[in-house]
Parts: sequence; C-alpha cells; structure tokens
Amino acid sequence: MALGCPGISEDAPHGVSSRRIPAEKEKAIIEATLHTKPPGATQWSVRTMAKAQGVGKSTVQRIWDANGLKPHRVKTFKLSKDKRFVEKLTDVVGLYLNPPEKAIVLCIDEKTQIQALDRTQPGLPMKRGRCGTMTHDYKRNGTTCLFAALVVLEGKVIGSCFPKHRNIEFLKFLRKIDREIPKDKQIHAIMDNYGTHKHPNVQNWLSKHPRFHFHFTPTSSSWLNLIERWFGEITRKRIRRGTFYSVEDLIQAIEEYIRVNNKDPNPFVWTAKVEDILAKVSRCKAVAGTLH
Repeated sequence: MALGCPGISEDAPHGVSSRRIPAEKEKAIIEATLHTKPPGATQWSVRTMAKAQGVGKSTVQRIWDANGLKPHRVKTFKLSKDKRFVEKLTDVVGLYLNPPEKAIVLCIDEKTQIQALDRTQPGLPMKRGRCGTMTHDYKRNGTTCLFAALVVLEGKVIGSCFPKHRNIEFLKFLRKIDREIPKDKQIHAIMDNYGTHKHPNVQNWLSKHPRFHFHFTPTSSSWLNLIERWFGEITRKRIRRGTFYSVEDLIQAIEEYIRVNNKDPNPFVWTAKVEDILAKVSRCKAVAGTLH
C-alpha cells in the first residue's frame, strides 16, 4: 500500500524516502505500537516511534491514522461485578424502552461537592483570533450538593441544593418530588446503590408512599443513569467556567440553569437494547481476560 507524498519527507531521516513504506516496515510499526512501550514511557509518540523505526514522523502518523491507532488517548472503564447485573440492567433498560403507563420515570442522583470557585484575576473576553482566558488558580468559597431528578420522557429536571447529602436531605428531596409530580402518577425512580438511598428512614418513608418505586442500577454502572448525562451538561455549560463569589452565587446559577432547561427541555433518548449491552460487556470481559 502506497503511503505518503512523492519525494522525500522533510521530517524523514537523511536518505529515508516516504514515497512508499514496505509492508514489513508498516507491519513492524503497527506491532510495536500495539504490543511494546518505549523505554521510560507508558506510550509511544510520533517522534519516539519514528526514531525507533528509522522513518519520518509524518509516515508514522499516516500509518496510525490509517489503522485507527491513537496511543496518546485512553478511555476509562470498570466492569460491574454485581451478581444481579443482568437482572438490574434488564429492569432499568426496560423502563427506558418501555415505560409503564400512567407513570413517571425519573433518573435521580446527587452531584456532590460542587465548588464555588472565584478566579484570582479577571479573565479576558474572547475576540477574533483569540479565545477567552481565565486564570488557572482560584479561591474556594465553599461547596454545595445538587440533588436532581430527570423526567426521562420530557427532559425536565427537579433539583434542590443542600449543604450535605445525608438521608435527611434525600428525604427532603423526595418530598419535593412528591409535591411536584401529579398525584395520579406512579413514580419509578432509577438511582445508584449509595447507602443514603437505602437508609432505614428512607425505607420507612417509602412504606408510607407506595406510589414510589425504586430501581437500582448495577454497581459500577453509573452510565445506566441518564441523570449523569445531564450532570455533564450543567458542568460543561454553567459550572466549570463560572466565577462564583459565594455558595449562594453558585446555587443561583444552578437554579437558573434548571429554569432555562425546563423552559425548553431536550430529553436524552435511550436506544441500546439489553442484548446489545450484554454482548459488548462480554467482549470487554473476553479482552480483559486475555490480558491477565
């Protein structure tokens, strides 16, 4: 396979042509990328691979691009060891794909320890040819915890901020949900296995409010809870680049974002089927098994 441009690459070592790389050399670069590490480092760079293989940097980059190799990137994951993984997965996905009639499906979680950060110096606004700037250092002005419930079919969010995230605050939040959801609707709430959600005080409250039905995601499976997707949105669009002089400023910003969201909600649509997820998990387990 011909790779590269006619002539000699400017970044190629003296006397090395990038017009055509022998198949053996291309295979050697791919094998080295996949199965070896450079001395004293965790992954190859274009420069270190080019030096090790005696080719130009652009040649290595073209081979990596053609084969979908990105040594500089890594994705995090964690396979659930929950013994009831399939049961819980089927339950939660069933609520997404086939929600019960005359019921509201909520995704509930807490975004804890949100920091009210004030930058030490004013940033510069964006202008043509230059992005906006902000200082890397900041002053901490306290934290808050956001309790949020995403109405799956509508995309609206019920939210409250509290100083802590104990069963006391969780019960206050459940009471708010109870007030805001029409009384003729059953409530199916998807949440994680955090101890607060299973506290005896919460269980006692649930026994007196039978329209609430809790559905727990498998352990290490936060990706199953769509509220995490919404948390990513509010972090990126309102919190991460915000400047907050106090916790009150932070809470006002969060409440404003929720109001704006609820005026024009954009629901997240779940499409993955149980069998597709299980097949992907099986592939991951198989790959992980070959590495240990």
